Amino acid sequence: MKVKLYDLKGDVKSDIELPQFFSAPLREDLAMKYFEVEKYELRQPYSTNPEAGKRHSASGRIRHIRHKWRTAYGKGISRVPRKTMWRRGTQFLWIGAEVSNARGGRRAHPPQGIYSARKINKKEIKLAFSAAFAATADKETILKRYSSLNTFSIPTPVVVESLPSKTKEILSLCKKIFGEAYSLVEKKQTVRSGKGKSRGRMHKSNAGLLVVTSKDEKIKCSNVEVKSVKEVKMADLYPLGRLTLYTKKSLEELKNVA
Repeated sequence: MKVKLYDLKGDVKSDIELPQFFSAPLREDLAMKYFEVEKYELRQPYSTNPEAGKRHSASGRIRHIRHKWRTAYGKGISRVPRKTMWRRGTQFLWIGAEVSNARGGRRAHPPQGIYSARKINKKEIKLAFSAAFAATADKETILKRYSSLNTFSIPTPVVVESLPSKTKEILSLCKKIFGEAYSLVEKKQTVRSGKGKSRGRMHKSNAGLLVVTSKDEKIKCSNVEVKSVKEVKMADLYPLGRLTLYTKKSLEELKNVA
């Protein structure tokens, strides 16, 4: 499978042969399966501190016997663990502590931060990635993902010889190559309507263009997502058919990875 190779000015320089996996079958079921597995792997650990609510000597401090010093029995008070604030002889000012129904105590059933990982075979991972990269070269899949696109006349995937160092030059290059689809290239952020603004999800943004580079190419551009071959995850390519731009060196690295 051959595609056009663009130079730094956005002009067609020559044809280039793509790696074999770009002709792989579009297994969307496997791509979705690995996307779900990866989502659990990248999950943010959420749990309480093991010592939260237990940083005081309350449990086991009160004697469980009647008519003895430092006992709460026979005083008409609940038998919960207590910490001593002050004492005067046999009189104590106790405050309930450590138990979940006391102020400053531990939580009753806190999240443990232990999650069971989902399983997937290594062969399925390879087929899923092959399908995800192959979808970036399939026009029907791209049009299916981007409903605002009526036609997509660009030969996919887009491969450039190299990328300029400045953001302005990268965007002008993309504008010349992608043409009508350039509105989907840049990341756009809008303010969400409704109560979500006060619940930690104020902004909505599109995915934008994914630029895949080699490990030697150090390119930074805030308007598009730039990732090296080793950094690309299924979350970057799913749903299938994302607008993707490859450098010539990244394709050479992908031959050994995928």
